[in-house]
Amino acid sequence: MKALEAYSLKKMYRQHHQTVEAVKDVSLVILPGEVLAFLGPNGAGKTTSIKMMAGLIQPDAGWVRIAGGNPHRNPAVLQRMGAVLEGNRNVYWRLTPEENLEYFGVLKGLSIREARQSGRALLERFNLLHKRHTPVQQLSRGMQQKLAFAVALVHRPLLLLLDEPTLGLDVEATEEVKVLVREIAASGCAILLTTHQLAIAEELSDRIAILQKGEILTESPTQELIRQFSGTNYKIEMETALDQARLAELKRIGAAIENETVVYVSNPELLYHVFNVLKPLSLNCVAKEQPDLTQIFLQIVREGTPHQKELLRSTEEDALKV
Repeated sequence: MKALEAYSLKKMYRQHHQTVEAVKDVSLVILPGEVLAFLGPNGAGKTTSIKMMAGLIQPDAGWVRIAGGNPHRNPAVLQRMGAVLEGNRNVYWRLTPEENLEYFGVLKGLSIREARQSGRALLERFNLLHKRHTPVQQLSRGMQQKLAFAVALVHRPLLLLLDEPTLGLDVEATEEVKVLVREIAASGCAILLTTHQLAIAEELSDRIAILQKGEILTESPTQELIRQFSGTNYKIEMETALDQARLAELKRIGAAIENETVVYVSNPELLYHVFNVLKPLSLNCVAKEQPDLTQIFLQIVREGTPHQKELLRSTEEDALKV
């Protein structure tokens, strides 16, 4: 069963006597146990898309399925979904963790007994049992965020929406949340992650979808996307400066040198020739240079994907032939 399906979603608004196309065409599929990072700059249409997927607003066209059911026709389908929103909007601060879990568990369709059992198990799992009677407002920011995860999971949803789950957290709390996300996905829960912290998206996601002006520019497995934008440059760092004879030979065969200690090789076929020149000198490291997700994201939203550029080039060539 697919945790989430969204097909060709579209949404328009009237603004200042004009029609604004907030979402032009968004299609997604998330399987159980998968983490999909849904990324885009401000104004790209992410929030509107997620509201349609969550059954909060009706799409003008297209459809949504959560665990096979339509949330716009059958609100009970939303019981299969949980959400952790950015900020402190997930729990009641004057209640204790135990009271929050019981309240939200019943709200999501559990009996009081089921909510208590599930809540206690989650408090143990997230190491919050010793704080079960402490008002939420007295908990640390990291504990509050862990409680937000527990509340979202109390009814055992198949799909979890995460909006900026690490925003405002310190380093230790951020690491704890990342561990939680991995554990939740490993348990079979699908996760739709939205964040502007692209290093978090790169680390946690299985797939990435990048949205711009209401359309998905690219949707690929995370590591495949990084591979597509990776070049063939290798960087070799030396322990000590190279002698003039080696520097001259490296330049002759086409390598680039920086500060007499770093060698760049743009042609992989030259790599072993460079090693022959360098031996038996000690190396600090040899690494293939590749962009991080931030660089890839900026390139895609500014220039489009390689596929889009090739399609545009073909269209322009066809136009010139006419």
